[in-house]
Amino acid sequence: MKAKNYIFFFVLLFLYSGFQLISVANPYKGAEYRTKDLYLYGRFEVSMRPADVEGMLSSFFTYFDGTPSDPWDVSKWNEVDLEILGRYDDDIQFNTITPGQTNHVSHFPMSTSPQLNYHTYAFEWTPQYVAWFVDGIEVLRQTGDHISTITRPQKIMMNVWYPLFPNWAGELHPESLPAFAYYDWVSYYKFTPDSGDYGSGNNFTFSWKDDFGSWDTDRWEKAAHTFYGNGCDFIHENAVFQDGNLILCLTDSLNLGYTDIAPPSVLWARANSPNIITVMFSEAVDQTDAENNSNYFVTTGGVSVNNATLRPDLKSIDLDVDSIDLKSSYNLVIYPIKDKANVPNTSALVVRSVIISEPLDFPIKINCAGNVALDYLPDKNWNENTEYGSMDGDESIYNSGLQISGTEEDVIYQSEKYGSVGYKVRIPNGNYDIKLMFAENYFDNSGSRVFDVYLEHKRVIEFLDIYNEVGKNAALVKEITNVQVNDEVLDIQFAEEVDESLINGIVITLRTTGLIDDRNNEPNNFKIEQNYPNPFNGETIINYSLSKSDNVKFQLYNVLGEKVFSEDLGFKSRGSHQFFLDTSSILNSPLSTGIYFYVFSISNRKVIRKLVLLN
Repeated sequence: MKAKNYIFFFVLLFLYSGFQLISVANPYKGAEYRTKDLYLYGRFEVSMRPADVEGMLSSFFTYFDGTPSDPWDVSKWNEVDLEILGRYDDDIQFNTITPGQTNHVSHFPMSTSPQLNYHTYAFEWTPQYVAWFVDGIEVLRQTGDHISTITRPQKIMMNVWYPLFPNWAGELHPESLPAFAYYDWVSYYKFTPDSGDYGSGNNFTFSWKDDFGSWDTDRWEKAAHTFYGNGCDFIHENAVFQDGNLILCLTDSLNLGYTDIAPPSVLWARANSPNIITVMFSEAVDQTDAENNSNYFVTTGGVSVNNATLRPDLKSIDLDVDSIDLKSSYNLVIYPIKDKANVPNTSALVVRSVIISEPLDFPIKINCAGNVALDYLPDKNWNENTEYGSMDGDESIYNSGLQISGTEEDVIYQSEKYGSVGYKVRIPNGNYDIKLMFAENYFDNSGSRVFDVYLEHKRVIEFLDIYNEVGKNAALVKEITNVQVNDEVLDIQFAEEVDESLINGIVITLRTTGLIDDRNNEPNNFKIEQNYPNPFNGETIINYSLSKSDNVKFQLYNVLGEKVFSEDLGFKSRGSHQFFLDTSSILNSPLSTGIYFYVFSISNRKVIRKLVLLN
């Protein structure tokens, strides 16, 4: 597989201590802290809370920085990484970089945001394996032949920096700065096989721990350099000791160190459903200000803001609003709101155009690395303007004549998204069946590519080896049923065990089992009656009632979850209504005898019923 460009440049051009590649100063300033001594093997631990700004990362790693006579000799490259990118609130990245700039990247999906709390991270580096730990639990172990090439003594290092590779790190918004990563302590345990008392197999022995009460100049040094692909310079002023923490700062070129005089900014506002507008700030904001619904005003359509709820990330606020028309445009006024700095800064009054969601029709079919094909949607990158898309990753497009066995949808399997951290799809809360599509078109042996798959932060596929299951150029479909979504976004994540993960296609089907004829689950303001007659031949009537005026939509699905008919019924007043369904006249083609499901939707609520058609 081809290496990612950002990794290639990083490992090729990262410079040894004190050497500066670029003479022109960068507009941003970061920090790096590293030991003076070198360490060969051991267990390396840190307690840290990384920065939560998109476009940057916080790290803890060991690194062999060459020799004074030849710092460019990449044939000697050795590195063991733990990197946490601010763009993710549910992922950490591991990597070993071996001679020849060979990367062995993997990801671990976190069940909670690593940026919100301190966690203890560790890795064990031995001649036989490298293993990573989160809060004392081993989450990944590498044991391949490449481990035997990591043999050079290395410095223990921490840094925050700005990668100029947005596909990997995301986009840095300058108004999000300053950003801070907090390190509570670092400890080192020697590798003492058969004689230790700590770590895996009790093969490690305590050597030292630094609680970062101050700068220990005998053990540590601050860096002053940069490298190609890094949008910031490392400076001494941005490695600060305060309150028993080492704080690494990413700042602009004027306001250095652990100070925050920048007010919060509104990055965007988005209507995720007819009743929710989400506002995203550049940094954590004061909860009292954020949840004061009088701080928000919709300028168009007479829409009221009824409630405001600050999300756990402390940066995004969900506004509960009167039903809005997803086919119209709206502006949102956000009044001044304070941030959480020691001396709070206050945002300006701003007006933002509301990004309007464009709900996807079921079944949702995505060609994960290609263009529109068959009835599949094209690949996209995830951001606030999209309904779905990938996070990171590259594409491989194979010959259109490549034959894929076990499928009639060859074109979907002829392109792949590989090395992706995950895929996200905006869908209403509910239960779904998910079909994941894979094909191994590169490797010729089992064990060459192995990875795990997570849905909604739960591992649903472990040690997936596509070649081992179906061979090369063959379709493999994994179906996961009854997946529950509670936050209006389906999260698909990948965790590599060997080489890089891949995905070719995704199909999301509305799940109906268990949701039918459950009248107790109907919202009080929305009543849907059973159609009559039922069973029926051609024509049937459905009564429904609303406790307040709202937009109403009707949809009809078959037992496979495929939508066969949809109609916007428009804005309906409070009270009782009837809908006449005539399957002989409203549909383009006749429906076969069988069971179908009808769905009535208002705002962000829906009710599903079953009907039986007899022809």
